Amino acid sequence: MQTLDHPDHPIAVLLVDDHKTMLWGLSKLIDGEQPRMKVVGTASCCDEAVATAQSLAPDVIVLDLDLDGHSALDILPRLLANEVSRVMVLTAEKEQRTLDLAILRGARGVVGKDASAQQLLDAIERVFRGELCVDAQTMGRVFSELTSARKPPKADPDTARQATLTHKEREIIRIVATGCGASNKALAERAFVTEHTLRNHLCAIYQKLGVTNRLELYIYAIKHQLDALAS
Repeated sequence: MQTLDHPDHPIAVLLVDDHKTMLWGLSKLIDGEQPRMKVVGTASCCDEAVATAQSLAPDVIVLDLDLDGHSALDILPRLLANEVSRVMVLTAEKEQRTLDLAILRGARGVVGKDASAQQLLDAIERVFRGELCVDAQTMGRVFSELTSARKPPKADPDTARQATLTHKEREIIRIVATGCGASNKALAERAFVTEHTLRNHLCAIYQKLGVTNRLELYIYAIKHQLDALAS
């Protein structure tokens, strides 16, 4: 029976790189490790990588992130769609955000092209076994991003304040914002209420929005486009 520690067949590796010399060198290195692992296919562009991964379902895909000017980050989910393959990124990329994105999109490991042959071979085996092969700094950043993404967004205090307004209060705000300094009496007539009722509405609006007078209310309404919320 096959186990991850002692597979009963070589670890099937798909190599994806747009440099033929790199593909040739990696193939020689990995095939020299038989029966532990062997190369079952190669690809040099995004479309070829996806098609080959789908047809072969290799155990490990060794993936360069820059494929003839195209980012392999975009195809990572499709490479993993067979639910068999695991991706190990082999790259000269130094931009931390790019490497973090590779892990966030499903890669199990990131190895620099300056790594030794033994480091590369060990990383392939570790990824095959289901381990994460990334440095502690990258793992820390990725973990922080994953946990922060699960936190509910902070409520916008202005949105919360505006949510407490009644339909009538919104109508009065619009009338104030478009009233061009009209008197309370004129505003009350436009709102079809008495001046006393208008003043009561304004007091409630001031308290809800955190303003103190009609000028501040006018500025707030224009800033937050409340002059167009009611008709």
